This record gives sequence, structure tokens and C-alpha cells, in this order.
Amino acid sequence: MSEHSELSLSEHEAVRQLFERIPFNRELGIELDEVSAERVVMHLPMQPQLVGNFVHGILHGGVIASLLDVVGGAMAMVGAFDRHRHLDESERAIRLARLGTIDLRIDYLRPGRGQRFSATATLLRSGNKVAVVRSELHNEAGVLIAVGTGTYLCG
Repeated sequence: MSEHSELSLSEHEAVRQLFERIPFNRELGIELDEVSAERVVMHLPMQPQLVGNFVHGILHGGVIASLLDVVGGAMAMVGAFDRHRHLDESERAIRLARLGTIDLRIDYLRPGRGQRFSATATLLRSGNKVAVVRSELHNEAGVLIAVGTGTYLCG
């Protein structure tokens, strides 16, 4: 990111509000932990309705992909703030409203065992229209469960 890489309070709040306004995030139980210019961190407590393998009580792969996509999209939004600093707030809001996933690749490395899963996203590249984000999912013991690379339209 550029020399303006610190997030303003309004940018931090914009990420939080967008995240909280998506019903699917609430349905899964995803919680936002950290938003900074360097990374976004979210977590998800294990719940019975999120089990994909009922014999072993393992987190569903679709939930893993969703969590990595949500954290990646939030990080793409943070990257877009820096790219769109020259715009006024209303124009920036219009561009950020276009934020969406173009491509998402998930590598499932280990079964989703655990009681609390944390997803961390970092920006690999933020261009004028597209951002590329790397995300990781760990359980509460720090075991790496899955990694994702997402490409997001961001303005």
C-alpha cells in the first residue's frame, strides 16, 4: 500500500458496516476481529449446523470457502480505499458498492476440526479495478486448515 496506508476511522467503520449488513455473515456466525491496512481477521465459532461430516464433526467445506471469501472481500475493500483516496466519499462509495468476487481458489489442507476458526487475509495486489488477496484459516490450536486466493472486483 502507499504512504497513506493507515485506515481512517470512517474507512474502518465502512468495512465493519458492510460486513455486518450481510445477512449470510450473521447466519454463519462470523465475527469481525481486526481491520487494518495490513490485514483483516475474522473468526467463526463451531456450531452444530456448520458440520459437513457428521461422523467426525468436521466443519463443512462450503463454510470454509465462505469464510475465506468474506475475509478476502473485506481485505480487497481495504485495498480499494487506498486506490480511491483521490475520489470524494460519494464516488468512492459508488465504486466500492461494485465489490464482488471474480475468482476464488481454496486449498483444503486438513479436516476442519476445532471449536473456533480464525481467518486472516492479506493483500497481494490492489489495482485500479481488481485486487488479489491471500487468506488462511486456522483452528484454535493454530493448525492451518485451508488457504485461499481470491480475485475481487473493487471499482
